[in-house]
Order: sequence, then C-alpha cells, then structure tokens
Amino acid sequence: MGTTIEWYDFLIYAAAAGLVFGQVFFPALSSSSALLASFATIGVSFFARPLGGIVAGHLGDRIGRKAMLVATLILMGASTTLIGVLPGYDAIGVAAPVLLVVFRFLQGISAGGEWGGAAMLAVEYAPPGRRGIYGSFPQLGAALGLVLANVALLVTASLMSSEQFVSWGWRIPFLFSVVLIGIGFAVRAGVGESPVFEEVRRRNARRKAPLVVLLREHRRALVIATGLFIGVNLCGYIMIAFIGSYGANALGASRVEMLLVGLVGALSWGVWILIGARLSDTLGRRRVYLIGTLALGAWCFPMFLLIDTGSIALMLVSVFGLAVGLGLTYGPQAAAYAELFPPEVRYSGSSLSYAVGAIVGGGFAPLIAGWLIERTNTSLSVSGYMLLGCVLTLITVLFWKEGTAEERGRYVTDVGSGEDRA
Repeated sequence: MGTTIEWYDFLIYAAAAGLVFGQVFFPALSSSSALLASFATIGVSFFARPLGGIVAGHLGDRIGRKAMLVATLILMGASTTLIGVLPGYDAIGVAAPVLLVVFRFLQGISAGGEWGGAAMLAVEYAPPGRRGIYGSFPQLGAALGLVLANVALLVTASLMSSEQFVSWGWRIPFLFSVVLIGIGFAVRAGVGESPVFEEVRRRNARRKAPLVVLLREHRRALVIATGLFIGVNLCGYIMIAFIGSYGANALGASRVEMLLVGLVGALSWGVWILIGARLSDTLGRRRVYLIGTLALGAWCFPMFLLIDTGSIALMLVSVFGLAVGLGLTYGPQAAAYAELFPPEVRYSGSSLSYAVGAIVGGGFAPLIAGWLIERTNTSLSVSGYMLLGCVLTLITVLFWKEGTAEERGRYVTDVGSGEDRA
C-alpha cells in the first residue's frame, strides 16, 4: 500500500507532464519546445535519486528500514501536494517552472530512498522459496500507482472540458495525494522492523559507513544491479510518460483515449510482475530476467508499428505486449537485489543501484524519445533507443553469476558474510 501511494505521487507527475505541464508552466515556448521542457523536468528527479538513495540507504542500514519508509512517504506526499497548488506561469512568471523543478527534485529524493527500504523489508520477511513473490509486492506498487494515476487523470479529464482540465482540473489528482498519504502513513507506522535487520542490530554488525563498505567490497554487485534496471526502466518510462503525449500530439488521439491505453498497460504490467516474480522462485532470477529482457528487446519495433496505426485497439495490444517483458524483468528485481548484497549494506546497495540505473535508463527517456522523433521524423528511432537499453541489460544478465536457491537463501539472512555474490 505504501509503495502504491508513493508511486502514484511520482508517476502522476510523469503522466501530467506529457499532457498539460507544457501549457501551464512553459506557455512562452512553442508547443514542441514546451513539451520537451516538460519532459526535461521529469528527468530532474532522477538526479536527486542517488542523493535520496545514499542518505536513506545509510540511515536504513544504520537505524532500520521502517523509519526511512515513513520519512520518504511524508516527503513525497508534501512535494506532490505543493505541485497541486503551484500557480502557473501566467500567475507568477518564471518562478512557476523553477518551483516545479524544486518540488520534482524533492520527489526524486523520496523515490530514491523509498524503494530500497520497501523492497528489502518485504524480501527479508519472506519464508524460504518465496522471496520472489514477497518482493513483488513493492514492485506491484509501481504498477498500481500508475493505475491510480491514470484513473485519477482519466476521471478528471472525462468530467470536464479540455480547457477546464488544463486550467485547474489536473490539480485534483495531485491534491488527492493528501488522503492517500494519510492511509499510507497509518499502514507503515504499524509495520514491524525487518527480522534480518533486527539480527544485524542484535549482533552489532551495523557498519559505521555502509556506503564506504559498499564501494570497497561490493563494486561488482553494484554494477550488476545497476545494469539489471536500465532496460526495464527505460522501456517503462516510454510507456508511462511518452506514449500518452505521442498519441495525443502526433497521432491526434484524445487525452481520454491515451489515458485508457496507459491504464491497460499498467494493469497488464501488474499481472506480469506477479507472474515474473513467481517464476523466479521456481526457475531462478537470472533465467526469468533473461527471458524478460529478450521479450522487451523483441517488442521494441512491433510496439511502435502498432501505435503508429492510430488504432486504439492496436495501441492496447502494443502496451500489453510491452508489459510482458516489463513484468518479467521488474517482478524479480527486489529479490535479485536482496541476493546481491549482504544485510549490513543491503539498503544502501539496493537504493544506489536502483537510482543510478534509473538515471541511465528512464531518467531522460521521454525527453530523448521526443528529441529523436523531432530529429528523425520516425518513431522507429525510439524503438532503436529502447533496444539499446535492452542490450545493456542483456549484457549485464550474461555476466551475472547466480548461486543456487539454497546459497541465495543463506546470503539473504546470514549476517556478516561480506561475500559478493554478483
């Protein structure tokens, strides 16, 4: 629940950036330049993610996972609400986009610190043989957050004219975050600390400088974990933030139609996250990652060929096909990360890898995709860009050495092992 709310806040920004932020915060620019500027603000948060990952990772490995989950949730909710009440460019001039960037930066800090804690808490509670499915619930939160974001924008856009939606309607889903944050806070405040971290604390195995230990002893694991996220994050942000604006602006589809396409993509993604996580408990993380990465790469070109038909039905097919590879690679990720790092530095390692992988992967994917179409006049250039991200992840998977299920299980729970299992 907490991760769903966290990602609702983070992803509703990405969806709104492609639909209205260009008009609200960058009206002095041409329509294409305003859209690119709006996409650029999405990427700002990804520069903040490593900072959030470092701070929350250090504190999470020192004082516990739970405290960081509550703190990051509050920061995300406050930032999202402030965006919802932020006046546009017409009201306060250049201060509007400047403040928008500041609030997005704070969202990035929260997102950078939140995922590692949620994912590791879930995996460290898991019984033997079920770390994949337990770890999939924070992953599922991203898909469900996207579902909530699309539903909120879809309902709002359907109940008012386009002019009303651009003028003030888009703010309603942002302000709704206040209610969700209250629910999330109540849930997370009642969760107990991870039993693995309690053992770390009991044995006094906490490191004074987890980041230093991480960089000195677990560099290979960091590289592997970072590379595993590049392809899925890049392709995911094409679906989350780019396809909607591309369909509405380049193909003439309505906002409501493209929000519906995004909703179907998010629901499909959630289903395949669960499938991928469950398969990883039986087939192994590496094998499922390999299948998922190949599926993502194979779908890059068919996806945009279907989207370019302008048929909503074929667009739905395109995002469903993309969701297969996204789910098979994103579903096992939490368990894979937990099995790459020992408990003493697990929060730091997972958060930093996730943040850096996001920068290289999806941080500027919508902006780069928009620029590629503007320069090449074909969406197939975006397909090639997506394929490049998949190739980088495929190379990572091929260099990844995964132990047996028994070895991985010991590594997740054993305290003080210090072994790099990348």
